[in-house]
Amino acid sequence: MVRTIRPALVVFLFLSVVTGIVYPLAMTGVAGYVLPRQAGGSLVMKGDRLVGSTLIGQDFADARYFHGRPSVTVGPDPADPSKTVAQPYNAAASMASNAGPTSRALVERVAAAVSRLKADNPEAVLAGLPVPMDLVTSSGSGLDPDISPQGALFQVARVARVRHLREETVRALVDRMVERPLMGWLGEPRVNVLELNLALDTLH
Repeated sequence: MVRTIRPALVVFLFLSVVTGIVYPLAMTGVAGYVLPRQAGGSLVMKGDRLVGSTLIGQDFADARYFHGRPSVTVGPDPADPSKTVAQPYNAAASMASNAGPTSRALVERVAAAVSRLKADNPEAVLAGLPVPMDLVTSSGSGLDPDISPQGALFQVARVARVRHLREETVRALVDRMVERPLMGWLGEPRVNVLELNLALDTLH
């Protein structure tokens, strides 16, 4: 019995140290050296002020800015810690709604989001632009920082109107900010909302 248990414990401890301590530390060190910005969280600075990360969305509600995907993440209720309340893009509570296509609550939430989106962007509705699905549905993580090019273009007229800019100017900015699929085929074209809004501020 002892002859069997002892080697097993030695192997267990050895693998625990290698895979639980040595390997993670080595990968962290390599990543920090090769890709320091990404390893540090892809943080975005505006001057000397931290404004966010390109990996985590933000709740842009001001009409002057492009809006991201809806987020269903929650957090503790300040008034009652035993309950939760909506906290969009709460990175400590990454989650999806887990509602299926037959969920009445999901259908109602999407319908309400479509109504709000159309009300906020009447120019796009008049132009006959279809409502981009990513602007009315949440992502699997609830933290998605990107929207589709169509999602950004749907909001161009509203942003231009509120900021008193030409639509062509704002549309050209969106076109410049589109990130193409990796190696030309991996993933979908996308626009990072935080980076787009920071670039938008420079137009003034």
